[in-house]
Amino acid sequence: MPQQIASPPASSTDGSTWPDGLIARSAPLLAALVVLIAALPGLLRLPPLDRDEARFAQSSAQMLESGDFVNIRFQDEMRAKKPAGINWLQALGVELASSVERRQIWAYRIPSLASAMLAAAACAWGAAGFFGARRSLVAGVVFAASFLLSSEAMVAKADATLCAGVVLSMAALARIYAATRSGGPVGWRTQALFWIGQALAMVVKGPVGPAIAVLTVLALGAADRDLGWVKRLGWRWGLLFLAAVVGPWAIAITVSTDGRFWAGMFGEDIAPKLVGGRETHGLVFGLHTALTPILLFPSAFLIPTALVHGWRSRREAGVRFALAWLAPAWLVLEIAPTKLVHYPLPLYAALAWLAAAAVDQPAGLRTRQAGAALSLLAGVGLAIAILGLCLAFGGWDDAAWAILALILSLAAAGGGALVSLRGARAGPVLAVAGLGVAAHLALSAGLIPGLDGLWVSQKAAGLLARNRLDPRNGVTPGPVVVVGYGEPSLVFALGTETDLTDAAEAADAVAYGQPALVEQGSEPAFRAALTKARVFARMVGSVSGYDYSDHKPVTLRLWRLAKPLSAKLPAYDLSAPGSDAGAAATATPGG
Repeated sequence: MPQQIASPPASSTDGSTWPDGLIARSAPLLAALVVLIAALPGLLRLPPLDRDEARFAQSSAQMLESGDFVNIRFQDEMRAKKPAGINWLQALGVELASSVERRQIWAYRIPSLASAMLAAAACAWGAAGFFGARRSLVAGVVFAASFLLSSEAMVAKADATLCAGVVLSMAALARIYAATRSGGPVGWRTQALFWIGQALAMVVKGPVGPAIAVLTVLALGAADRDLGWVKRLGWRWGLLFLAAVVGPWAIAITVSTDGRFWAGMFGEDIAPKLVGGRETHGLVFGLHTALTPILLFPSAFLIPTALVHGWRSRREAGVRFALAWLAPAWLVLEIAPTKLVHYPLPLYAALAWLAAAAVDQPAGLRTRQAGAALSLLAGVGLAIAILGLCLAFGGWDDAAWAILALILSLAAAGGGALVSLRGARAGPVLAVAGLGVAAHLALSAGLIPGLDGLWVSQKAAGLLARNRLDPRNGVTPGPVVVVGYGEPSLVFALGTETDLTDAAEAADAVAYGQPALVEQGSEPAFRAALTKARVFARMVGSVSGYDYSDHKPVTLRLWRLAKPLSAKLPAYDLSAPGSDAGAAATATPGG
């Protein structure tokens, strides 16, 4: 029977002394702490992101407003794509830390942060069953510091929570596999963690968690020619637990929607993603592989060593499990035509295991040079992205953050290259991870929140508030009507009743005193509708920026009623904001 990797000695090869007992106990906590440090400042500072985050947050807000925790809706639209688990968690976060009326996006992000911390902790805990204390810490920190996990930790979506469920269940599954191979006992707590992880994954993303587990088990069965160990998962009470967690909501949503939810989830979301590009994300085979050096940054330098060592040591239990976890699911994601960068996130924990297994192990010169090249390539790519963001959407006020992010990113890339060339050791690997966390902080909490051109919805909400036209003030009639711009972040900012409509209905709404936000491309139709309805309106301000979801610049102008509907006056007033004088109907607005 293949031998389990032995724990490394108490003194590392780079000369440092490691208290292995303390590290074994604290590695999960330290990995979780890295996520907290990397993500919390950005979580607090970043405005709501379009489109998925704002949709999730708005749907969760509507659950709290309506008291309906079964159906998932975005305004009047049923969202029959994902189970409701993440919405429940977000609603709980808002209830505990804020209120639905305040629309504070950071409160909706709390479950993602907690989930990412759990995922990193589970990664370290699972690795400890195979690779010993020091390498379990390396695995947890490499995963925690990766740009992909630390970014998902600060976004109010389901992906970090799915990752937590998958990594927790896979870590427990690995512990059961290791115990069986070594002839040791399997505790009920480990079994329980497997089923808890599966339940968490299922209530946020349906079959994804079970699919990864099944692919892993089948791959291990093919490699070992033995699936007897799977009997030790505690199937009887585990399946009952899953049914108790998932069943009540599944029955309720089936009854509430007459089964339409399941038709939408499987027929309109999951199946199309497997056979064709969905939501404009149909991309080529190999995309996930090509993006890995940037998304695993700053640990890109470990990828060649991890893969080479993984292949050479594939008979060892921990390495074999990590390969079985990583390879089949990764291949499925590459074959599937619909690709989003976060899809492989739960698999990065397996890659972190392989990287940790390769630490302190000899590697060939070409392998080390490849690691150095990958690190530098990822660093240059990030540097180009930082410069591009600053030049396109920033100003001189953002230069300091851009320079800091640039220096830290290049330092992490250079440090990674140097560590790779010298041979990866645990201490230097952790030091490079620290540089990467600092670079992520400079980007997510410093540079990006300050790029005003990206936050059109936030600026539009501020424009309404400054002009005292937000209907939630109890004075202005509502809701706000919006023409030509329908990003979910604006609905989240202005409230569920926000009316995304056309020019004619917007003109009618303005006639009754409601404020209107009109995108400049829709302004000719809006003016014509005002003229036809004989409504005298006044433009009181505008905001401009870049709609990164539709890849185009936008300008929103705020209009309000200037005279009663019956006034025999020109249809609209394009005079300077604050002026009471009418303007000719053929005038052109400035700005």
